[in-house]
Amino acid sequence: MDEADQIVALIPRLRRYARALLGDRAAADDLVQDTLERAWTKLHLYRTGTNLRAWLFTVLHNVHVNRVRGRRPDEPLDEEMQELVVSAPAPDYLVLRDIDRALARLPDEQREVLLLVVLEDMSYEQTADALGIPVGTVMSRLSRAREKVRNSMTGHAAAPKLTRVK
Repeated sequence: MDEADQIVALIPRLRRYARALLGDRAAADDLVQDTLERAWTKLHLYRTGTNLRAWLFTVLHNVHVNRVRGRRPDEPLDEEMQELVVSAPAPDYLVLRDIDRALARLPDEQREVLLLVVLEDMSYEQTADALGIPVGTVMSRLSRAREKVRNSMTGHAAAPKLTRVK
């Protein structure tokens, strides 16, 4: 399987992460499209034999960071993650809504790490490579993110464990 086929196979994972990060389907699709465009034009920079998935998530992260930095100062960052519409029974929906709100309250740096490790099942090393930070920073941000989400979910019988998806 060549790089192009591998990239196509990774699109669903990129979309899932972008939706969880942004909370808006259209914005997430735009982010993934921009990521794929950038990745395709910069494919010559990818080192064959290294982790293409981590490289693509690095590209996605950089595109996202550039967008956030490029925003006008009067645009509030708090509105970046809107509630996801979920068709689920009321009790499950309420837990999902509260998890979504807890994620939205996390600083971007913590939310990115939490989503990559828990949702995308990336190792600490892969996450560190994707975000361009040391592994210790990944572990620290992940720990703080998990603690904040747990604290905001106190009282829920179905509070999330926030461990890797198997």
